[in-house]
Amino acid sequence: MSTLLDVLTGVLAIVGALFCVLAAVGVLRFPDPISRLHAAAKAQTLGVLLVLLGVALQTPVKEAVVLALVVLFQLVTVPVLGQVVGRTAYRTGVVRRASLTVDELAGRLEADAADERERGTAGRPPGAGPPR
Repeated sequence: MSTLLDVLTGVLAIVGALFCVLAAVGVLRFPDPISRLHAAAKAQTLGVLLVLLGVALQTPVKEAVVLALVVLFQLVTVPVLGQVVGRTAYRTGVVRRASLTVDELAGRLEADAADERERGTAGRPPGAGPPR
């Protein structure tokens, strides 16, 4: 049984490491930030999860709980971080908008800009309040 767990742990660790390498190659090779985020978020997350699963097979159950928390943290934070980085890339203009199939954010940003112009807060930082 121990040999089977060792082999399974080794396979999970190697496959997880390969996914992490693929994520790194995707980040380096893909042309724009949105594509890079896709590679970094999905492939890297799967790679880390596989490595952690392999490690969990070799640890006692009490210590595997900590690994489960790491997995949960990874699954919660990666999509949020990807969303924030993607919006930042879009707002700073480094995204090739011609390559987007559907540009849902453009309409939202135009509506927000129109609201700011109506309120007279255009160009002011959020939370700065109305002009005096």
